[in-house]
Amino acid sequence: MKDPVLSFVVLFFSLSVLVSQTIAGRVKAPLLQQSNTNGLVFSKSFNSIYDTSMYGRLQLNNGLARTPQMGWNSWNFFACNINETVIKETADALVSSGLADLGYIHVNIDDCWSNLLRDSKGQLVPHPETFPSGIKLLADYVHSKGLKLGIYSDAGVFTCQVRPGSLFHEVDDADIFASWGVDYLKYDNCFNLGIKPIERYPPMRDALNATGRSIFYSLCEWGVDDPALWADKVGNSWRTTDDINDTWASMTTIADLNNKWASYAGPGGWNDPDMLEVGNGGMTYEEYRGHFSIWALMKAPLLIGCDVRNMTAETFEILSNKEVIAVNQDPLGVQGRKIQANGEDDCQQVWSGPLSGDRMVVALWNRCSKPATITATWDMIGLESTVSVSVRDLWQHKDVTDNASVSFEAQVEAHDCHMYILTPQAVVSRSDV
Repeated sequence: MKDPVLSFVVLFFSLSVLVSQTIAGRVKAPLLQQSNTNGLVFSKSFNSIYDTSMYGRLQLNNGLARTPQMGWNSWNFFACNINETVIKETADALVSSGLADLGYIHVNIDDCWSNLLRDSKGQLVPHPETFPSGIKLLADYVHSKGLKLGIYSDAGVFTCQVRPGSLFHEVDDADIFASWGVDYLKYDNCFNLGIKPIERYPPMRDALNATGRSIFYSLCEWGVDDPALWADKVGNSWRTTDDINDTWASMTTIADLNNKWASYAGPGGWNDPDMLEVGNGGMTYEEYRGHFSIWALMKAPLLIGCDVRNMTAETFEILSNKEVIAVNQDPLGVQGRKIQANGEDDCQQVWSGPLSGDRMVVALWNRCSKPATITATWDMIGLESTVSVSVRDLWQHKDVTDNASVSFEAQVEAHDCHMYILTPQAVVSRSDV
């Protein structure tokens, strides 16, 4: 008979975080490495469930993106209807609302900021009517708020809205972005002349690095050529999907597509399923809560896509959930993933992932049209059956139980998502299981 004291002793595996903290970028090794072979917390299948074997293949040595980027992007709400006043007011709103303090620090201008033609010297110039003060003064304003300014260009001869692209102008454009004080570049994929992305995206990486300014490099290749398979050492994040739109069907489809590449993401480089639609009006509160939960669990960039100057209370509640944001920004940096799908059209889903401190995040996502009870078993999510855990509800902001064992379940409303942190407490005697 085992010593009963063991049932009160916390016996955890250590999750080794093989992450370089220097400008040298990511290490080419799995993020997870078992350091205890007794199997007291995590099961033997744990490392295969949360495979990170491809981590490090997409590595940009600029010291950025230790956690997924957070901020705001103009496109989803404003499209081409942008100007310097909107950008300034957005920066002000991020600060005054408290969102900046939660990590939303990137203020990213999307397409349509530039003039229709380059100047006589072949340089990009801001549109004189919508950005009359220029990007440098706008960047200075954003920086004065403690935020970072992002800009947009394209790895083609034109942007998607037919402004000048940066293909064959990489050095000049990177230099001017740096001279303006730009901190972030979203680099799109339109009008690319049929040239393979593997040939078009590295030159801008090299040009950005050569400026001597740390500029976050966000590849927007739409996942057409599966960037996880070719973008070796290219970007800080890479789009894995086509553009999102503000519908349940689009959001759920994109979540599934992004899930495929979970083993490639980690500190320094992240899978990007596109920007958030939370607050734009096309989905319900419950659907937006699921959208935000799954993006956070997948370690996706959290880039707000609504008008933060005019948020509803519900929108702010979702975007400002500190506990969900902490999952996204967890330093272990392992992308959570879909673990189980049951029911009609696989609509009852369990998503989960490991966190620092031997914790787990679990999302019970009901994509069905009616309420459902969804169960996460320890075997399913990679916990040993003998471990008991405390369970904290991240949307209710309360502890549900301090001694769940073998499994955990909840009734979830249609199109809603519950999100929990599981923290191992003790090993349960097998006679009690």
